[in-house]
Amino acid sequence: MNTPPPPHASARRTRVAALASVLCLLVSGCSFLGAADDGADADTAGRSGGMKVTLVTHGGKGDAFWDLVRRGAEAAAAKDGVDLTYAGDADPAAQADLVRDAVRAKADGIAVTLAKPAAMRGPVAQAKAAGIPVVGLNSGIDAWRPTGLLEYFGQDESVAGRAVGDKLDDLKAEHALCVVHERGNVALEARCAGMRKTFRGDTDNLYVDGSDMNAVTATIASRLRQDSSIDEVVTLGAQYGLSAVKAVRQSGSRAEVATFDLNKDLVKAVRSGEVQFAVDQQPYLQGYLAVDALWLYRTNGNVSGGGTAPVLTGPAFVTKSNVAAVARFAAAGTR
Repeated sequence: MNTPPPPHASARRTRVAALASVLCLLVSGCSFLGAADDGADADTAGRSGGMKVTLVTHGGKGDAFWDLVRRGAEAAAAKDGVDLTYAGDADPAAQADLVRDAVRAKADGIAVTLAKPAAMRGPVAQAKAAGIPVVGLNSGIDAWRPTGLLEYFGQDESVAGRAVGDKLDDLKAEHALCVVHERGNVALEARCAGMRKTFRGDTDNLYVDGSDMNAVTATIASRLRQDSSIDEVVTLGAQYGLSAVKAVRQSGSRAEVATFDLNKDLVKAVRSGEVQFAVDQQPYLQGYLAVDALWLYRTNGNVSGGGTAPVLTGPAFVTKSNVAAVARFAAAGTR
């Protein structure tokens, strides 16, 4: 990158081996990756002197979900001979600065998440003015076209939320707690709102500090103690689902737990029955498709979805009945 990242974003460079990418592709078409080793938030991979792509997410350090996104991006970069830089920051202003860094570094393509769309409008406009194509992934399905992005890869969070609401009805739940770990994140809010539209029972939102896992567990447990009518806790990230399992135990509640997103530990919880189901949006696939799409656009003029429709990567339900089919991929770090 041309300028130093923000204070809480550091840099680390790694080279992705072609063999590793081939293995990833053979294993699956979707997966996660996030925080870099030693707390780094920026990485380069697939360095071959080819086109330069920067992936900028709102993922913070130590988040396994974003590890999956980055692994998918790295696999595509290795396949396509792309020099990939990954950078992430949960602060929207800092994320915007990372996009501006990519513009100054004359990236050939930029992929961004739009958890806070307003913060991205200016940087995306700067990229477009510089002739740099920008695609979106993961967050911002309702904002990618107004923001001026070329393509979008992700899950329709409202649709996913409505599907969860229907699922809860099938499970005879009556009172759900939707745990939001990042206030103002449009994707997370859409999940809870979608669930509320179809679920025939009551739905309450509970806002927690997603950066403090102990606090997440304590806050959920406290709410369960206060309201014994809550019979379902729905979290919006795999690690928070595992925290909810702990909270149920600590509180003595009889509530069931369900969650959005997946990782290898969550797979074990689904297998054991501690978590009823997970909604898989395939983050590995999101990262892979975003990088591959920029390469295809630059080398062949291709635009997925015709530039008007998103490419959907989810939702898919993972339950005790089908979890074995994805368990080995999760163990390999690609689901």
